[in-house]
Amino acid sequence: MSESEITIRVDDQLLKRLDRLARERRFPSRSRAIQEAAEEKLRGIDRTRLAREAARSDPSCEQQLADEGLVADLEEWLEETQGTGQGHRPSMWGA
Repeated sequence: MSESEITIRVDDQLLKRLDRLARERRFPSRSRAIQEAAEEKLRGIDRTRLAREAARSDPSCEQQLADEGLVADLEEWLEETQGTGQGHRPSMWGA
């Protein structure tokens, strides 16, 4: 993955904490500590967004969509198996 260089401003206390983490070898550098913190924060934002979207979903609508998908899958399977001697049983159930 390619990387880009940016410049940021942080308060003195945060910089001291970053330096201490690098000195203690918890991170190889300030840059890496900031990068990992940003990635973790963005993952948390994504999880929160997905949780909000899931909470807004209508269970009955979700069920209807799932049922429609099952019907379409069944119809496709029946079309594929007609004339193969498999009848109305999926091949994984045996002949």
